[in-house]
Amino acid sequence: MESRHRPLSPHLQIYTLPLTGLISITHRITGTVLALGLVFFVYSFCTIANSDAESYAQLHSLVNDTWVSLFLILFVYALFFHFCHGIRHFFWDAGLSFDKETMNKCALIELVASVALTAFSLFYL
Repeated sequence: MESRHRPLSPHLQIYTLPLTGLISITHRITGTVLALGLVFFVYSFCTIANSDAESYAQLHSLVNDTWVSLFLILFVYALFFHFCHGIRHFFWDAGLSFDKETMNKCALIELVASVALTAFSLFYL
């Protein structure tokens, strides 16, 4: 029987995901963060609609918690990252920017734009 020389899969310690792969995984993670964040916002709106002073005070103390504030910042980042990645998908749907160099450049632009939009919204709004 003839021995076939097939390539072996790269070991996980050697293989690194390309930037577009990391962006794709991050897009899925931010979608999950957005879903969890929307549950929090629905809870917030229901508490505000209750218009009870005690409920409002509880919500206010919850929002001022460090971990909740961090989650809200991540929620804003997830929103802008998802938005920027959605714009990138519009270009893909039009059949544009499928070569490797352009995909990597667009991924970097997407990351910078989402961080810049998040920083702008946190510091200026």
